[in-house]
Amino acid sequence: YIKLVKEFYSNLRMASNQNEEFALTSSVKGERIYLNARILASILHIPHTGLYVFEHKKWPEVEGFHPNQILSILYPNDPNVHPNMALTTNHLSVDHRLLHHLIVHQILPTGGGYAKLSRMQVFLMWCILSKIEFCFPLLMLKTMVRAFSQKKS
Repeated sequence: YIKLVKEFYSNLRMASNQNEEFALTSSVKGERIYLNARILASILHIPHTGLYVFEHKKWPEVEGFHPNQILSILYPNDPNVHPNMALTTNHLSVDHRLLHHLIVHQILPTGGGYAKLSRMQVFLMWCILSKIEFCFPLLMLKTMVRAFSQKKS
């Protein structure tokens, strides 16, 4: 099983162009595998509806999402919240720390430390707290790409 997963990731490539639906392709034991959000959702028996957003370097641009608003919720005792502030877990409430823990270990796994929040993690916290649906299969595919592209560099 481990060898198959390694082969899958070593052959993983993006199969979509700029204006196409995001998709990945790979091959394992000579069998070509094509994955997009719709196919992955079908395999996992989960919906592929909701926000199609995945952004790590900047704040996602989504109607109704304002970084200051969620930051004020996450850091209620900080009067100086702003989009470029350091996002750390040590000032989060217990509830928000648990939500962050769930995100970094189950929804959007990351390597390294967990003392800082990424903008994408904060955005997912906003989605969950605001009951905004996001496309989990797309999130999974983009996380897979991020994992294999970080290992290669």
